[in-house]
Amino acid sequence: FSHSTINLLQQALGGLIRPPATSCAPPQPAPIPEKSKGSRLFFRLSDLASVRVKEEGWSYLVFTLRDCNMGVELPALHFHQGGSEVFLDCLRKYLLLTESTTDASLLQVSPHSRALSQSFENLLDDATFGLITKFSQDPVTTTLGGFSKVTNYLFDAFRGPDTVLLKERPVGEVADLLNEAIPGLDINQLEEPGFEVITRIDLGVLPEVRRRGPVGAEEWNTNMDPEGRMRNISHLKQTIFKGGLCHVLRKEAWKFLLGYFPWESTLEERRSLTRRKTDEYFRMKLQWKSVSEEQEKRNSMFRDHRSLIEKDVNRTDRTNTFYEGQDNPGLILLHDVLMTYCMYDFDLGYVQGMSDLLSPILYVMEDEVDAFWCFVSFMDQMHQNFEEQMQGMKTQLIQLSTLLRLLDLSFWNYLVAQDSGHLYFCFRWLLIRFKRELSFPDVLRLWEVMWTGLPCQNFHLLVCCAILDSEKHQIMEKQYGFNEILKVCVMFCLHVCVHLYLSLCECKVGWGQYYTKYDLPYLLK
Repeated sequence: FSHSTINLLQQALGGLIRPPATSCAPPQPAPIPEKSKGSRLFFRLSDLASVRVKEEGWSYLVFTLRDCNMGVELPALHFHQGGSEVFLDCLRKYLLLTESTTDASLLQVSPHSRALSQSFENLLDDATFGLITKFSQDPVTTTLGGFSKVTNYLFDAFRGPDTVLLKERPVGEVADLLNEAIPGLDINQLEEPGFEVITRIDLGVLPEVRRRGPVGAEEWNTNMDPEGRMRNISHLKQTIFKGGLCHVLRKEAWKFLLGYFPWESTLEERRSLTRRKTDEYFRMKLQWKSVSEEQEKRNSMFRDHRSLIEKDVNRTDRTNTFYEGQDNPGLILLHDVLMTYCMYDFDLGYVQGMSDLLSPILYVMEDEVDAFWCFVSFMDQMHQNFEEQMQGMKTQLIQLSTLLRLLDLSFWNYLVAQDSGHLYFCFRWLLIRFKRELSFPDVLRLWEVMWTGLPCQNFHLLVCCAILDSEKHQIMEKQYGFNEILKVCVMFCLHVCVHLYLSLCECKVGWGQYYTKYDLPYLLK
């Protein structure tokens, strides 16, 4: 561990934790700890067997050492204001803690963490790993100090002069070995300040990519068997990803892309499903329709949802012919579908922004029942964006920052220097999937491309990177600060569609190169 890690653990424990031994020989068992001045505790992390978490007013932790120390149980350590969670989060970076199957309050230390008791040099220089000798020639860099910062040095070493060794061990296999040897080597934005694991790969010059035309009705029908089952689904998704769909086909194809219709269903099965879903929809619609004024007066949640829906409906896509004008039937349908969704999902109800997600779907379906069930499927994907704690949004912003750091480290560093590394200006992009940043036709095309799930489930993060790439040169060359960056990223919608498809194609290829050669963090896949 680096000195800052030891200091952090000292502060959390009020004592001293000795780092694992750096020699190849196994460490000698630590003596049975004794309480000393200032209530300091002395033990090696490699001797830790389990941690018991208790909540009795204050939270406290009880550490138990391994059998070699006769299963010593240390005095309880009390924490204030969530300090125990902070300490455990830090501890998990170096030990694999698993919940006991018989006792939920007991966290057991997995033996897998024994790799941490070896030096960094020993892990990487072992002949069985088939790696080059650069690490053994620079032991200072490759020992414990290397845990605090791992940059291009690591992969420069892999791409060193001895190319034969690279052929012996594929890079993907090396990544797997490193992940096994050093838990937590993958990018993790949640780590405490001062402990970054930064991996940057030079993708080289991206090849030219040509997008094909949209899938038409004839091509769609050739992928359907006589009973109406879809065939060659993987190929069909690829073609939709590369060119989208012609508009007349969207009403049918979106039901498959969103999961309302199963791909393997027959035409008759889909008709039967539609009848059942129609009955279910109107039963839920009747529920809110039958609420009297007196009932509504005693239901503040219902009143709040209805009021917010009415406000949002009256300002959603009013320039679109489907919703423009007063007393437009499209507005009534938009209102009714959102109110019915409140009956479908009582816990979530309605949150501002959901009307933006429904509007394009209703525009395409032109039917409230089909639009409702497609919207339900879309909300299954987007649900966490609108939950009260907004954990989905927090996670996506962390993932986006991680991905941008991987793909464009210099730009990411610039944004951090301008207090913009949190990427909060991308919040609306992620919340409603670029709905207010793009023209309406571009939204339809982008969404159906993303619904294919190709090349990864988090493709929208790559779209964000492509948009940021289109604005990068202006931001960096003109040395924009926080306010200017925010203004550019909020106002870019006037010209983003031109840059988006160029960058999208390049970003897709860049992802393909990166994803197939290197082991990206699981959360970005």
